Amino acid sequence: MPDTPKLLFQPFTLGALPLRNRIVMAPLTRSRSSEDGVVPDYAADYYAQRASAGLVVSEATNISAQARGYAMTPGIWTPAQVEAWRRVTRAVHAQGGRMMLQLWHTGRISHPDLHGGALPVAPSAIKPGGQAFTQGGLKDHVTPRALETDEIPPIVEDYRHAAQCAKDAGFDGVEIHSANNYLLEQFIRDSTNQRTDRYGGALENRLRFPLDVVRAVTEVWGGGERVGIRISPGTTQPGETPLDNDPMATYAAYLDALSGFGLMYVHDIEGVTQMSRDANGIDYPALRRRFSGAYIANNNYTAELAEKTLAEGNADLVSFGRPFIANPDLVERLRTGAPLAEAPKQYWYGGDSTGYSDWPGLRGPVRLAG
Repeated sequence: MPDTPKLLFQPFTLGALPLRNRIVMAPLTRSRSSEDGVVPDYAADYYAQRASAGLVVSEATNISAQARGYAMTPGIWTPAQVEAWRRVTRAVHAQGGRMMLQLWHTGRISHPDLHGGALPVAPSAIKPGGQAFTQGGLKDHVTPRALETDEIPPIVEDYRHAAQCAKDAGFDGVEIHSANNYLLEQFIRDSTNQRTDRYGGALENRLRFPLDVVRAVTEVWGGGERVGIRISPGTTQPGETPLDNDPMATYAAYLDALSGFGLMYVHDIEGVTQMSRDANGIDYPALRRRFSGAYIANNNYTAELAEKTLAEGNADLVSFGRPFIANPDLVERLRTGAPLAEAPKQYWYGGDSTGYSDWPGLRGPVRLAG
């Protein structure tokens, strides 16, 4: 048996939340929701089975109908969506778990099929590479519509409303999705934001909208101790290289500003999610030192790399994504060095409870308390 990692399994106090270990379940888009953005009943089993993680972060969840970029993804703006998520948080809490909801607006990473034929919105009318997942299958992204200046404050209010809905649904806090070239990051990067109004041009202007969102969300939650944020300074998604001329300067300024809100954590995708841990010119330890809250490291971590990163002081917690799909008891498997199951890609997105909430643990079905 390999040496058992120690730091990963130590308790940790994250903002206002005591956690039983330093393992975080990263957000995983699974596309099991209804077209009305309501998570299915068996989502409660899925998340509760994985509640042994110190912290569970929900799949990315749309803040409004306009925010949708993928078919069958959940929302958090209607009473039906709130009630469905309430079943999930109750199930996770019954297992002694802690859970955050990730707030999401995809911006240009979308398709007219998801908006009744209307164009997706973005800071600027620049077509992204890649394809959108629609009810009709994968379709090429289109050139989005640039938001008018007076359309931006109402989106901030959509975030505020969604943050309140998450609170009503019983989440322990929220994570603002500001990564992977979705709407907030589209405003930050100078390749995707070519505006000439108060939201474009100078870095201070490009950060204005994301920081307005953070301010609104923290106001709902009574401060930053229940609010985290996810970033991806080294990403090249969806294909542009580079996304901005000086990403270290961009993200240094962003983290300096975020620190002023007293946020619970920054959740940093180190490299390009699902693809590589290449730094792409980013000094992640330097960014970590600029931020006043906790630092969650993410992207292709093993137990050994996680232990090393924690020991070197380059993270406070480490999140794991895909390994949680087929390993509801991932924490125990990492603790004992047991082999990990692999989920075929056909089960990652779409479908029903098969390949979602029916994965067994090492000793059979994962038994839930209560």
